[in-house]
Amino acid sequence: MEFALIAVALFLAFNNGANDNFKGFATVWGSDTLSYRQALALATLATLAGSVASWLLADNLIQQFSGRGLVPNAVASTPAFILSVGCGAALTVFLATRLGFPISTTHALIGGLIGAGLGQTGSHVDFNKLWQAFFVPLLISPVIAASLGLVLYKIIAMRKSKNDCACLVDAIPVRLTSTNTAMLGTAIPAILISDKASCDNISVQTSFSISSLLRKIHIGSAATICFARALNDTPKLAALLFAAQFTNSKIPIALVGLLMTVGGLVFAKKVATTMSQKVTRLDDKQGLAANLITATLVLLASKFGLPVSTTHVSVGAIAGVGASAGTLNWQALRSILLSWLATLPVALSIAWGVSQLL
Repeated sequence: MEFALIAVALFLAFNNGANDNFKGFATVWGSDTLSYRQALALATLATLAGSVASWLLADNLIQQFSGRGLVPNAVASTPAFILSVGCGAALTVFLATRLGFPISTTHALIGGLIGAGLGQTGSHVDFNKLWQAFFVPLLISPVIAASLGLVLYKIIAMRKSKNDCACLVDAIPVRLTSTNTAMLGTAIPAILISDKASCDNISVQTSFSISSLLRKIHIGSAATICFARALNDTPKLAALLFAAQFTNSKIPIALVGLLMTVGGLVFAKKVATTMSQKVTRLDDKQGLAANLITATLVLLASKFGLPVSTTHVSVGAIAGVGASAGTLNWQALRSILLSWLATLPVALSIAWGVSQLL
């Protein structure tokens, strides 16, 4: 039983990586800022860094996804319960990944917890805790992300695209006078934002392209999302391995991080295509707006131990920005939302069935 539990936990980590690793860079590839291979390489490095950092912030999420408090402690600690949860979540994420749907591993784990809890003889599920601790963050976070996306893109879009050159203009000597005194001073260098032709016609200390700077910030924000996602997800998956009685607390997190990395490298393409090219086509400004929202919300959730879904937040932000820009593919978004609705009952059913077999 212990070997089966380890195998299922690692299989879940592998499929989590395949479904989730690339999501931070969806806007980067979708806006043609980087090629798929370049984006995947950076997403992988950022994911590894997030898994390592999760050693410091893991406790709250590990406790939440152990099932304790949601079902009786005597049930949550049994190998049959834990294996049922893992099977429900792992098979659900596997199916979604092969079909190209960006679903939430968090959502699948919750379905697994409910199904395994209901499947145990004499067990019951604390639905009040389930609603407050799990469903509220999962339901509210994409709505907040979409709302912020609508607003933030409007603000970023106010900059005229032709004014792409930012210049630091040379200081000009000036004479400062008062009632009885005259003295020579120096004006503070001014920053001029205009088109390149205007910058070329004046004396400047330095200049740079705003669009080039936005591209770099966009890539940085994507890496931050992948980092934050791994920071938030690694402890959830490691909770299954802790149940297998590992004596060294670092081993589960290291194994999860490794399998997440491999899964993303091998099977990320289908989900990446859905998020990067089907929901909406983004430019750097749109991608940056969506990524800043996603990274901020996921990092805050990790800090306070809230089990939000990076998938829900990221898709919500992308959809909000796309709706604000008038480029949102509503049919693609509807398909993703339906896959989200199916995630919990599918994982619940599989976990319940496994618990009955065991």
